Amino acid sequence: MADDSGHILIVDDNKVNRLLLSRNVELLGHRVSVAENGRIAMEMLATETFDLLLLDIEMPEMDGFEVLEALKADTALRNLPVIVTSSVEGLDNIVRCIELGAEDYLPKPVNKVLLRARLASGMEKKRLRDEQKELLRRFATSEVAQDLEESGFSIGGQRVYASVLFCDIRGFTALSEDQPPEAVIELLNSYYTLAFEAIGSNGGIVTLMIGDGLMAVFGAPQPLENPAQCAVTAAQDMLAMMSDFRAERAAMGEAGIQLGVGIATGEVVAGYAGTDQRATYTCIGNTVNLAARLEAHTKTARCEILIDEDTRSALDDSGLAQPLGHEHFKGFSSPIGVYFIKPSHE
Repeated sequence: MADDSGHILIVDDNKVNRLLLSRNVELLGHRVSVAENGRIAMEMLATETFDLLLLDIEMPEMDGFEVLEALKADTALRNLPVIVTSSVEGLDNIVRCIELGAEDYLPKPVNKVLLRARLASGMEKKRLRDEQKELLRRFATSEVAQDLEESGFSIGGQRVYASVLFCDIRGFTALSEDQPPEAVIELLNSYYTLAFEAIGSNGGIVTLMIGDGLMAVFGAPQPLENPAQCAVTAAQDMLAMMSDFRAERAAMGEAGIQLGVGIATGEVVAGYAGTDQRATYTCIGNTVNLAARLEAHTKTARCEILIDEDTRSALDDSGLAQPLGHEHFKGFSSPIGVYFIKPSHE
């Protein structure tokens, strides 16, 4: 089978049409599956992966227009290339197919030369879309990728209730000066691997990485029932894994790392910031600024995890947080109540 071959689903209620079209498509090097109406086709699409759909319009139970509407409403299937093959005449019907997302329209009987060209074009579009999705999954979190697929891309944001977490490595500058660049990168990659696991497994997404620091948000773009609890649990999980990581590095005679984590909860503006050419998903607001201030204050307070009052009040276990008093932070007119969380690994 050729490298540019694919799995094609042919949907047509006429058995002769299915057989002849299947033969022509198979001669072009593709694998073929068939469905005798739209309902069966949608059932197959729910359980199997196809690269392109050849769709008839006039069918019992669920016609081609209804299939196109169902595909358009399904985020997992809306980008599947569809070529309509039908004897239904009239410009209005052709326009309706295109408006519902069909790539092209081939009248019956289907011309073999046109079929080859349309299949090649459709498969190329599918390949490019798959590459685009793969790049998106590589450079964005699954939550952001899902948000883009469901809502589309637009510069701007919306107000949401969320928890923001800032974290960085203590004394990283001095630590990196004593090691070759390759070792520093390897250390950072290990740190990010553990941090991303702790954050992602508790429903958060990392929105920013700068050197040894990162910012994560819990509650956007997908809402969480208790973002504050999720953020605190993520911080505890992160520090527990870092404790094991320090022990592993100590066994190899290498220096360990300590973390500082600040968490604040409240209203943020979350969305895509930048330009149409280059943008990122992020959040802004006083809650973000406070989380950054709390993370920086961990150095002075000599605590690994510091949280604000709104985070503490949302925790399932109110005794988990211990008060440190009130602090004046830059950018805040009133003193902020600060609490520390004892790491779960202690």
